[in-house]
Amino acid sequence: MQIQPYLFYDGRCEEAVRFYESALGAEVDMLMRYRENPGATCPDQIRPGMDDKIMHASLRIGDAVLMASDDCSLHPKDFGGFSLSINPPDTATAERMFAALADGGHVQMPLGETFWSPCFGMLVDRFGVGWMINVEP
Repeated sequence: MQIQPYLFYDGRCEEAVRFYESALGAEVDMLMRYRENPGATCPDQIRPGMDDKIMHASLRIGDAVLMASDDCSLHPKDFGGFSLSINPPDTATAERMFAALADGGHVQMPLGETFWSPCFGMLVDRFGVGWMINVEP
């Protein structure tokens, strides 16, 4: 059994998907827009103008799956209270990923050596998602 994060973006999911493809080498396994929904359930609960927004996306980043969607509810939510942790295989990859994710975002803790890692850092990307980059010893 695995826990797979599912992130809800407020209208910027496609931008986030393309960003993670570039920054992390993510591969899109599936992407469906609201207009492609074969069931079209609960249209009264979907905000107007959502037809071309992402109903569901599934991204593969290494061995992990990250799922995402544009929040169609009438009360979109902000990210908070968590960070996604990614373990690049080496310091060079960690530095590349960290710099890419930090572009347009906010560095909380610059990459550096810690007592548990030769290279660890924390940031919030341009979409408000927290990331921890951690190279295992």
